[in-house]
Amino acid sequence: MSAPPFDGARGGLRALRAPVMPRVRALPVAITIPLALGGLLLASLLLRTTALHAPFWIDEGLSVGIASHSFSEIPGVLRLDGSPPLYYLTLHVWMAIFGDGQATTHVLSLGFALLAVPVAYWAAGGTFGRRAGFFAALLAAASPFLTYYAQETRMYALVALLALVVAAVHVRVFVFRRRAFLPLFSLSLAALMYTHNWGLFLAVGTVVALVPAWRFVADRRAFTKDVVLGYGGAGLLYAPWLPTLYFQAGHTGAPWSTRPSVADVFGPISSILGGETVPFALLLGAGAGLATIVKQRGAASTGVAPADVDDGVRRTAVWVLIVLPVAGLVVAWTASQISPAFTGRYFAVFVGPVILLAGIGLAHAGRLGLVTLVIICALWLDPRTDQIEAKSNVRTVAAKVSADVYPGDLIVSIHPEQVPVLHYYLPEGLRYADALGMVGDPLVFDWRDALERLRAAKPSRVLDSYVSSLRPGQTLVLVNPIIRTATWNAPWTSLVRRRSAQWQRLADRNPSLVRIGVQPRFGNRPLPRGVRATLYRKTAAPRDLAAERRARQALLATPEPR
Repeated sequence: MSAPPFDGARGGLRALRAPVMPRVRALPVAITIPLALGGLLLASLLLRTTALHAPFWIDEGLSVGIASHSFSEIPGVLRLDGSPPLYYLTLHVWMAIFGDGQATTHVLSLGFALLAVPVAYWAAGGTFGRRAGFFAALLAAASPFLTYYAQETRMYALVALLALVVAAVHVRVFVFRRRAFLPLFSLSLAALMYTHNWGLFLAVGTVVALVPAWRFVADRRAFTKDVVLGYGGAGLLYAPWLPTLYFQAGHTGAPWSTRPSVADVFGPISSILGGETVPFALLLGAGAGLATIVKQRGAASTGVAPADVDDGVRRTAVWVLIVLPVAGLVVAWTASQISPAFTGRYFAVFVGPVILLAGIGLAHAGRLGLVTLVIICALWLDPRTDQIEAKSNVRTVAAKVSADVYPGDLIVSIHPEQVPVLHYYLPEGLRYADALGMVGDPLVFDWRDALERLRAAKPSRVLDSYVSSLRPGQTLVLVNPIIRTATWNAPWTSLVRRRSAQWQRLADRNPSLVRIGVQPRFGNRPLPRGVRATLYRKTAAPRDLAAERRARQALLATPEPR
């Protein structure tokens, strides 16, 4: 039998595709789905492992430091930090098995980010069909937020994963009325709140999202019973943490943050979606698909399999998935007007619901949805390696300083939160202090009433006490933050900026200290992110600063030889 004639590009494509597509379609779903998800996982793995060895920055030093305490001590240590314990307990177990190296701790986050791919397929595919499932899985595999935080020793990849589960199970239980998922809803919601405090805001969002579900449900008595069971179970699981949360709310907070304006919401949204273009593309593509679902009319909920679910259930599910993150964001923004704690990485709680909603919308938008998906994924293929590796220069500075410090020398960090990451990279046996006083535990920063304590700590008096603790010949390393921007305007960061300049002047003028080196040396290079270390040696006798000043003036007044 002769081959089909080649009648141009389209004809040739049909000729090549004709013998292949029927074979692909003939494969059982039990084979095609794992193969497709396996391919997405492999692609995501390649995308998310380009910077596994990237250096730690402030927050990662805190993560490893807190997790380095014993398992039973971690909840108590977190009274100083302000975070819930689940991620740190998980990281503690991980480090006990695999060690506390940069790459090994990053791999834990990588695992959470990769797990989001099959979970996204399950979340969308189980209620809106396989096409929606694959679209959501593809978005999870390429998400720039997950790519970035897959290579950071922080909880944000886990937060995004848990939020995805919460949104998916919420819809299954309260819209599709699959009561078997009630225990998973309680467990996942409690786990999210135990991982990050913004999980509380998403929890409120899930409560608000019950309103459209309530309006549609047929048996409201059974619905109310499930609400009590689901949220009651989550509340019982979370209740043991409430006393610590109450203490943290009164004594830690986030003085490094400012009250957000309405405009401040859009920057983090663009950030988690990978730039300013993607939100508009999603509004166009996914919005068209979601509008198609919402316009459909159907009967009351039947609670049957996805293929037999009527349009009314799907329409309600879409409204629930829209209300859930929007309500959570409104609550987070409002809470930050009272006690500011607003930054882009906290938007991790909305990444999962957005991936789920976007996958469903794009899958129902026909060719427009497919084209939009291709464009978005193309924009998301940048692994951001340079950005991840440039988060901090502490590793480099510590390597250069290590040759000049010895046990008993004093490291003074004017940006107090830098102490744990400095401790991670510097040799053993050093002493640590910050702008508030000597540091007893360099593995964690004590945020309790930190702003008031920093205001009360007078640099001249504190520095004198540090110099007095040194023997002649010992080294004091003054570590100042590199301030590259005027955005250090929150109460905490603005005070740290002022203290940094004050400490540098005082150390240079201290008669018992002689400057012996600076790291890094900038020259004409752009300023890095991180710190600058100035090394001082304590002298046996105080310097005569007045004589040194006169000598410099005389040198400047001496005419140059002709």
